[in-house]
Amino acid sequence: MVGTMHAWQAVERGHEVVQIEREAEARGASLRNFGQIWVSGRAGGEELDTALRARELWERIGAEVPGLGFRANGSLTPVRTPRELAVAEAALARPDAAARGYKLLTAAEAREVNPALRGAFEAALWCERDAAVEPRTAQLHLREALRTRAAGRYTFLAGREVREVVGPGAVRDDHGDVHRGDAVVLATGAWLSGLVRELVPDLPVRRVRLQMMQTDPLGEPLTTSVADADSFRYYPAYRSPELDILNAEQEQVPIAAEHKMQLLMVQRRDGGLTIGDTHEYEHPFAFDTLEDPYEHVTAVVESFLGRPLPRIRHRWAGVYAQCTDTTRVVHRQQVADGVWLVTGPGGRGMTCSPAIAETTANELGW
Repeated sequence: MVGTMHAWQAVERGHEVVQIEREAEARGASLRNFGQIWVSGRAGGEELDTALRARELWERIGAEVPGLGFRANGSLTPVRTPRELAVAEAALARPDAAARGYKLLTAAEAREVNPALRGAFEAALWCERDAAVEPRTAQLHLREALRTRAAGRYTFLAGREVREVVGPGAVRDDHGDVHRGDAVVLATGAWLSGLVRELVPDLPVRRVRLQMMQTDPLGEPLTTSVADADSFRYYPAYRSPELDILNAEQEQVPIAAEHKMQLLMVQRRDGGLTIGDTHEYEHPFAFDTLEDPYEHVTAVVESFLGRPLPRIRHRWAGVYAQCTDTTRVVHRQQVADGVWLVTGPGGRGMTCSPAIAETTANELGW
């Protein structure tokens, strides 16, 4: 998605673009995510500014490309204990709370916004600026729109990998073909070996693994995205003395703590729910998925919905690239004459990709 958004920016600015991809369709983090345009938990400052700008761009592009499935659905984070409520109230006191669309709702008010939440909770933090798209199809629709609108200025080459920088703004792929341009952007996602390691041996980016799942259709609308209070422990927007007290006095469920879990849930266009997730940082990653985290997150979801989940249709693991300095939005580095590497957005990739690409275009003077 980061690479495709760079192509979008370049085409929008009148340039000719060749996009080279290993796969015919996305297979990595661009596909294996929630499809959330997630503003609510972002750190104040550059990260929030990037997410808010990306939210504007997603809405604009979504109006031009309906297949993205953009919807301004907002999010609710139900809370159940006084300590969780205190963290939500502290978030409301942030100077940027209004920019995020924060509001604290009673349980009854939250159910008016999202009637599917029939379970027990005391209140909910509402974030009006959160949104969603369809991750399984977004890149396909963007590429089709690029082909249609670019009048021969956009070429997509699948089944190829860039192997070598051969000169200023020039690379060779594994078919032996050389591609030249005024600028080359290597948007490599979680693929950090091979050419990337040769160009930047000490790249300050790590890989992170997660587990997620998707259900059959729920049978009713889930009108907002949903998080749980464990997301307070994970997202930097919620850091506060109140969070310190929560962490000290209200221990996380052991299975959630072990796998660094939070609940995030989004309804897909077909009615199914995408649910997750876990975080694993230590290599080598396991090749298989574990059932205990799925059982835990299922119980959390069912407690909010007040009903059993539909049948689980898909389970998967995914890997994304994250800057080792997690305060950085992305790693952007010139690695050769006319060649830039853009990687490491972490869990922000789907949210922030339009604004990351816009910043690259602006900095490179496109």
